[in-house]
Amino acid sequence: MSSCSTPVLPGSFSAERTQKMFPVLSNEAGWRCQGNLWSNLTDICNLLKIPAPNCSHDEEALFQHVRFKAGQRIHTIGQHFDSLFIVNSGFLKTVLIDEYGSEQVLSFPMKGDLLGIDGIHAEHHASEAVALSDCDIIILPYKTFSALGRTYAELELAMFSVMSRELVREQIMIGMLSALSAEAKVARFLTNLAERFGQLGYSGKIFNLRMTRHEIGSYLGLTLETVSRTLSAFNELGFITVDQREIGIIDPQALKTLRRLPPAKSRKKMTEQVSERVSALVGKNLLPQWSKDIAPALN
Repeated sequence: MSSCSTPVLPGSFSAERTQKMFPVLSNEAGWRCQGNLWSNLTDICNLLKIPAPNCSHDEEALFQHVRFKAGQRIHTIGQHFDSLFIVNSGFLKTVLIDEYGSEQVLSFPMKGDLLGIDGIHAEHHASEAVALSDCDIIILPYKTFSALGRTYAELELAMFSVMSRELVREQIMIGMLSALSAEAKVARFLTNLAERFGQLGYSGKIFNLRMTRHEIGSYLGLTLETVSRTLSAFNELGFITVDQREIGIIDPQALKTLRRLPPAKSRKKMTEQVSERVSALVGKNLLPQWSKDIAPALN
């Protein structure tokens, strides 16, 4: 696979044409041509969790994967729009940057998410997408995909559904920011992230935060200090464990229903009670093996 900071965005080829141009091997990840990985339309639909159209395998377009290193930009503000992007692996952030260089985090895309739709209206991107880890991104030339949508009506409808799904996520986020306390925002962020990890087949109990506390704060409209203080309080209360960027979710229900943190004095009593309860459960082998380190973390 190629790796570059400003790749030339590729077009797409039919499988039949590609077979004539290069030696092609088909595997579980897609088609491999001259070291580059390509995915067909069925692969893309599966990744987006939409129905794949019924079409001849030889006539399907192939779409190239491009690798990005952590810190590289997939697209920048003002860049000409000609492609959509699908995250095949890795974690990113999308941001707005104001005239003073201040950054506002808009989202944290991960596997199966569609990027670049902000460029459709004005034909240039209104935000930028930055890799938080090494990423594998599938490039979808917009003209090619639009043509496929006209050929397969069900594909066009499915893509509208994907774009609507992205809008709904943004609306939920806006509602959360306007209605919840700072502590509840952080709690919902953790539970939503855990659920997404679980849906992708990863652990929803223990995971690493790919984003910094500052980036979480920017996303939630909070300061870095508020995010750090809230995570520490959740750790004290036994809702989570925190080890640098590793988060362990102990009580997801408490996080989901949290409105505000109790006063510091009440938290101390609650911490003592939780520590005793966890220690008792560990002694009776009623907690999973990974949680046997929770009780010491609460002291």
